[in-house]
Amino acid sequence: MTFGEQPAYLRVASDLREKIANGSLPPHTRLPSQARIREEYGVSDTVALEARKVLMAEGLVEGRSGSGTYVRERPVPRRIARSGYRPASGASPFRQEQAAEGARGTWESSSEQEPASVEVAERLGIEPGERVMRTRYVYRDGGEPMMVSTSWEPLAVTGRTPVMLPEEGPLGGCGVVERMAAIDVVVDNVVEEVGARPGLAEELLALGGVPGHVVMVVERTYYASGRAVETADVVVPADRYRLTYHLPVR
Repeated sequence: MTFGEQPAYLRVASDLREKIANGSLPPHTRLPSQARIREEYGVSDTVALEARKVLMAEGLVEGRSGSGTYVRERPVPRRIARSGYRPASGASPFRQEQAAEGARGTWESSSEQEPASVEVAERLGIEPGERVMRTRYVYRDGGEPMMVSTSWEPLAVTGRTPVMLPEEGPLGGCGVVERMAAIDVVVDNVVEEVGARPGLAEELLALGGVPGHVVMVVERTYYASGRAVETADVVVPADRYRLTYHLPVR
């Protein structure tokens, strides 16, 4: 293979991808069979199979049991707005962030105590095994799951206080900044690191995705005078949503 030349399976996948993009293969159309790809492009069965695998991994096509492989309908990405600090209005960050988009946001959650894993302990600056409150959320817009989140708060900070359970008590449903302020912990910094990876099985099950779909992961940590008081992983389907940041100019 000469320098810069693509492998045959990538050339076939590229041509099929272009046909999907320009509408020659519209949504819900059956992808040419392996035999048809082999004949049309003059390639082996192995090359034809690998080309189909590429398109499936990219989320452009999906297999239907006993029927074949079909072009997926590509959703128009919607925005999830994120911002810096918000006024202490008592509303949840999720509801505040979606207000500008006219979203009909609801969520469900569950909390339980657990020992901090090595990764969580490192993010919170505590020792592995120290007790944390883990809260899992599923957020929905008009009934459609849009993101899942898992947060961890060190019980050394919130234990035996009215805000120990994020979704219960007088400040249940309020944001981290407001809840921490109620126990005289002043949040003065938040860091968000955004990455992408294939979704975990339980995440895709909650989000209505299929194996192989890519998700965006926002790793967020709130700090008070340099001490981490909450860290969370926010997981969003990459094919259905875009993260839009509104940051204040100082």
